[in-house]
Amino acid sequence: MRAVRHVALQDVAQIERDVLDASAIEDGTMYVGLENIESGGRFVGVRPIAAGELLSSKFTFTPRHLLYGKLRPYLAKIARPDFEGICSTDILPVLPGPELDRGYLAWLLLSPQMLAQASSRATGANLPRLSPRALAELRIPLPPLPEQRRIAEILDKADALRAKRRAALAQLDTLTQSIFLDMFGDPIANSRSWPTKKLAALGSLDRGVSKHRPRNAPGLLGGPYPFVQTGDVANCGGYIRDYSATYSEAGLRQSKMWPAGTLCITIAANIAKTGILTFDACFPDSVVGFRADELATVLFVRGWLSFLQASLEDKAPESAQKNINLEILRGLDVPTPDLLLRMEFARRIDAVESLKGSEMDSQAELDVLFASLQHHAFRREL
Repeated sequence: MRAVRHVALQDVAQIERDVLDASAIEDGTMYVGLENIESGGRFVGVRPIAAGELLSSKFTFTPRHLLYGKLRPYLAKIARPDFEGICSTDILPVLPGPELDRGYLAWLLLSPQMLAQASSRATGANLPRLSPRALAELRIPLPPLPEQRRIAEILDKADALRAKRRAALAQLDTLTQSIFLDMFGDPIANSRSWPTKKLAALGSLDRGVSKHRPRNAPGLLGGPYPFVQTGDVANCGGYIRDYSATYSEAGLRQSKMWPAGTLCITIAANIAKTGILTFDACFPDSVVGFRADELATVLFVRGWLSFLQASLEDKAPESAQKNINLEILRGLDVPTPDLLLRMEFARRIDAVESLKGSEMDSQAELDVLFASLQHHAFRREL
């Protein structure tokens, strides 16, 4: 087999930063922020915006571009739009040249090897970013264009199977919300006039600890203590059963261990995503932990928060990425039905979670198979 040529990305693609001033943004323009790209490349919540809605300049893009999230590149926010619009300046529009297939490039940049390479070149202590120059200088394998397209097609089809499994899980999430509405009514309008309490009165809330970010202090990593990060919460499907990093003894001394049963709530990036710990773990200050005496209350609060994600995102100021703070969470008014009713809700949710567990096991198997397929694809072993 002939050796594959390796080139710098800038030799076969352009990192385009065509700036559109905020005053020139027209009604109906599609806007993509970092919060609108999930890890792995799915778009969520992209919408047209009104003139004057955004206060800072943005980059423009077309359906020919690849959108690369440069903030915390290990989050793998790399997406292929099929529409034109504008994006946050923490997203770099990449335009492949005639020798490079966009689908191939997307899957290549999403591969663990390329994500690790990009992360190692990111700079900045608290908010590491990959500069346009560093992205342009990444070296990539460049097989012939027909082979690139073949690889992209295979990976696209395999990912479509994973998408179907995700859709099945999403349906179960919808069922959870339907049960909540049936038992308690509209939680935002409190349509059944339940008495309310501040969230802080239902249990304890506190932020995780990140005095030193693990990726910038490798001596904190590699021990026996689970370290749950924002992405682990956002993508857990309700219960956190896995983690992407571990702390050493030194890391644990800089952090805090939370017990199983804690409800984790993200306050940055994917705002108000939640997951219940199934093991003791540490987590960063971009996650808030909620604990209560009864699991039924934890499950109720998780269900209630699922209806508030959009409104909490609206309250979040736009900066490098949207975020809310602990005081906003503590001050939220929560409808509080009788404990026995909350316990019945918990019983029903347990039945749904049992089904979700089976679906998630199947999804995990597909993910393992996909990772193996992706690995072999870029070694030209397909």
